[in-house]
Amino acid sequence: MSASGDAMPHDFGVGAFRNLVGGRWQDAVAGGTAEVVDPASERPIDTVPFGGAEDVVAAVDAASAAFPGWSRAGPYARGEVLERAADWIDDHLEVLALVTTEESGKLLSEARAEWRSASGYLRWFAGEGVRAYGRTVPARAAGRRIRVESMPVGVVGTITAWNFPVYNNVRTWAAALAAGCTLVARPDERTPRTGMLLARALHQGGAPDGVVNLINGAPPEMGQAMLDDPRLRKLAFTGSPAVGRLLMDGASRTMTRLTLELGGNAPVLVFPDVDVAEAAHKAALWKTRNCGQVCVAPQRFLVHHDVADAFTEAVAAEMAALRVGPGLEEGSEVGPLISARQRERVEALVAGSIEAGARLVSGGARPDRPGWFYQPTVLSEVTPGMPAFDQEIFGPVLPVTRFRDGREALTLANAGEAGLAAFVLTNDLATATLVAERLEYGMVSINDWLPATPEAPFGGMKGSGFGRETGSEGLREYLETKAIFLGGIDDAVLD
Repeated sequence: MSASGDAMPHDFGVGAFRNLVGGRWQDAVAGGTAEVVDPASERPIDTVPFGGAEDVVAAVDAASAAFPGWSRAGPYARGEVLERAADWIDDHLEVLALVTTEESGKLLSEARAEWRSASGYLRWFAGEGVRAYGRTVPARAAGRRIRVESMPVGVVGTITAWNFPVYNNVRTWAAALAAGCTLVARPDERTPRTGMLLARALHQGGAPDGVVNLINGAPPEMGQAMLDDPRLRKLAFTGSPAVGRLLMDGASRTMTRLTLELGGNAPVLVFPDVDVAEAAHKAALWKTRNCGQVCVAPQRFLVHHDVADAFTEAVAAEMAALRVGPGLEEGSEVGPLISARQRERVEALVAGSIEAGARLVSGGARPDRPGWFYQPTVLSEVTPGMPAFDQEIFGPVLPVTRFRDGREALTLANAGEAGLAAFVLTNDLATATLVAERLEYGMVSINDWLPATPEAPFGGMKGSGFGRETGSEGLREYLETKAIFLGGIDDAVLD
């Protein structure tokens, strides 16, 4: 169903939106279901399976059975599956994007871009899988040889977030599959159909039965079941720090390896030598991408005192000019938040900051229309201790904080536990170099707004988690290192 309420056809056949276990599309084991809701209309658009621990067990059974064959298939054969899955995505791009916009609320153009990126990630890891090189180590003894080889970790579980329901899945799935691992994937319950379609792409690409298993259901129950099963060797999670800490506690019992991406609170350091009008224009566009619901969204705008007033005025005008509307509606530039709860949270952060002394420059209200929309908002005079400074907003709210020199900017930027992404706007090479070196973040973008690409590592420091997705580092997350020692290699064998 579109944002206007009309039924929208899908061409994936009967059972498109079901769990995939052992190569079969099926309902939840206990028959449970859940509704999927359109954030732009607040109306149900579909019903999908919704299970629990028993579904995890069935999926791990299937993934464990498929692992020996998939791990031994070799990187070239595995890469061919990823390439064919990418071809299938390219062939079905428009309808895939429509489904994603329906359930996530994001703009159709953003959904298209996300699915295009999925094709890119699959193709990149198809190539990178053949470069999981080992090495030969010179031995101290003449009759000895030492080889170092890589082998896949085993069955991998994934629990991902709703804000990028394609990207959050594909960056993990592509790396794990290229490495030779099999998957037990749980998409977010708010955007499950997108995950189901990504699983379908791999199924259509020729992934053998049991290599890719997707189960929708209760997050705590499924997460606990994954941690309880020693056959599941690694769990990759995208979500909140609170849940990440719980997973770390649970993983200690079965020694389950973890990759955790736990969000951010990205600072944007705006130095006085920038073009203020250009900086404000791009800041508004990137701040409101996916309605601000982006882990690497530019969030805390730390602006030099000399240009703070001009920047605030310019960015407020840019934000106010953005058109708020459903992602499927032509001309929309900012879609809805994912849920009523998320909008209430954003409203509370804005209200709490204003109460603490911040100034509302523009926005700050709900549009008078159905859907979980919120006006693009600018706050000035934001200082540490205010909710808009200390907390990840995850909404279309741009807070401005002043600084007087680079040392103060770094102190403000490095405050708190977030350490995922940071942004620096300056035309001075020395400033850019020193600031990038001293920012306590896993990714730093200098005069650039998108710290994500298949060929470079993605991940955070401090409270934003550990491990890396994408890049050669992302492939290594799903490989074990094995040392092989060969003895008795003596010239006598040639006699």
